[in-house]
Amino acid sequence: MRRSSVIIIALFFLLYVVPLGVRPMVIPDEFRYAEIPREMLETGDWVVPHLDGLRYFEKPVLGYWLNAIAIAVFGENAFAIRFFSAVAAGISALFVFFLARRYAGGCFAGVFAAAVFLTCLEVFAVGTFSTLDSMFCMFLTAAMTLFFFAYMENRPRKEACLLVLSGISCGLAFLTKGFLAFAVPAVTIIPFLIWQRRAKEIFRILWVPVVTAALVALPWCLMIYVRENDFWHYFLWTEHIQRLISPKGGQHPEPFWFFIPCILIGALPWTALLPPVISGLRNTHLGSRGAGSLKDPLIRFAACWLLFPFLLFSASRGKLGTYILPCFPPLAVLVSTGLLKYFAAGKKKAFTVAVHILLVIVAALVIFLILSQTMSAALRLYEQRETWKVVLVTTAFLTYALFLLCASRAANFRKKLAYFAIGPTVFMFCAQFVMPNQFKDGKAPGEFLRQNWHRVRPDTTLVSDNYLASAVCWSYKRRDVFLLGRGGELAYGLGYDDSKQRLLDIERLRELITKGSGKECITLIIRMKLYAEYAGLLPKPVFEDVGHGFVFAELAPPIAAEKLTEPKPEDTKSKDGKGSS
Repeated sequence: MRRSSVIIIALFFLLYVVPLGVRPMVIPDEFRYAEIPREMLETGDWVVPHLDGLRYFEKPVLGYWLNAIAIAVFGENAFAIRFFSAVAAGISALFVFFLARRYAGGCFAGVFAAAVFLTCLEVFAVGTFSTLDSMFCMFLTAAMTLFFFAYMENRPRKEACLLVLSGISCGLAFLTKGFLAFAVPAVTIIPFLIWQRRAKEIFRILWVPVVTAALVALPWCLMIYVRENDFWHYFLWTEHIQRLISPKGGQHPEPFWFFIPCILIGALPWTALLPPVISGLRNTHLGSRGAGSLKDPLIRFAACWLLFPFLLFSASRGKLGTYILPCFPPLAVLVSTGLLKYFAAGKKKAFTVAVHILLVIVAALVIFLILSQTMSAALRLYEQRETWKVVLVTTAFLTYALFLLCASRAANFRKKLAYFAIGPTVFMFCAQFVMPNQFKDGKAPGEFLRQNWHRVRPDTTLVSDNYLASAVCWSYKRRDVFLLGRGGELAYGLGYDDSKQRLLDIERLRELITKGSGKECITLIIRMKLYAEYAGLLPKPVFEDVGHGFVFAELAPPIAAEKLTEPKPEDTKSKDGKGSS
């Protein structure tokens, strides 16, 4: 047990924490969840979230607070803004471990359940990316685990303490992402208590965590109401009710079945083992209270925790793949318990068949990768200068295949499960280093913005589009960037009287350039495809740098531009050779 715990903790830090700063930050999510905390640190306003100096009411504040702490400790970098997402994934795994160890078969069951959770594709992808979903999942996992511990507790005083802790976790989840922090536990716990024939105890059990959660959330809720009394109207109506019932789904409208492929793909590689998992969960030969039995409270609780939140998320019109993350802790419990029951029944054929199918798929992926790099430019994933990445990915696939082969041939079922769980870790580690350069174009503007950093002074007027604005603010430490075209996610903040002037159309941008009278250029930083639409309507740039899907252009009236076109020593070509001055 001690050795297994040390190994899984070491693997967690190696996979989730150590490489966090390797990949470039991407727009819009990572720069958004970096810039809002940065502005909190700069202004000292920890109550009202702002993005680009504009009110930003899409989420409460706790996730921003945590990222602000990381920035204060580690500096303004990619590692800092991803740190708490990774830590949250680890803490979620810890609660999964506690739950499975206590009620699913002991220490090995706990370690194995945590390993299943941490090696799910979606858990890893979200846990090494800066969003609020990983932190939200952590608080929900804590709340649900503590509630189940309270449910199984016979001592009233300890039960009450556990319910209070569960309520505190719910309150923290609310301060991270809103009312789903109450909806997910409600749609899980109520059906579970009904299934357990304890429906009469619903109000007796739930009032303690409900009151505790309200008390945790209340101070900030009152402060934001006093400061910005319109917050609750926007947050409740636009961010919750409209996303649930609007025919257009608010943001990100998707069909009802959207999360089915999301959870099947997100649970890889464990999705391949669904047949033995289902076989194990159906095994009732140990009796009504045997671990893994369908009458076992843990299995019922995990099934409700997985199914009903999944249906809740699916019923919402607005959907993103990351929203389904809170369903993965119960999924890990069910998968680990089902597999342990499957092997306890003396079975292994379905597991072996699934592993062999995975081996064939991995071999096919390796062959496709090599052939696409050598034969077809259209299918080529990597550029010719990225050969080392091809070698690294191929090595990771082959190593994974080796572990799968060991899993199929091992005699001891614990070794089979260990090999299967360790297999993806090599690929997970390599994935942090092998992002194709073509994926960075249009998504990772950090390097492009840094190479023009010397051209932006504190008094430079900056104009960007809504998609790129947070990256411009973060890179140049500004919160006064004008927006060209549509407001996007900043539209609500732009609707206030003190902010309306920050949104420009092409005519107002031309006026802004003219008002400068040649004393100062207007700097336009925008995506290349939008620049192509506007270029014919704007003066010829005094300076223009094009690369990675973005454009950095200094604009001035034609007469003034003649005085500004004399090259300066720093007006050199960009690193990709496409810039000009």
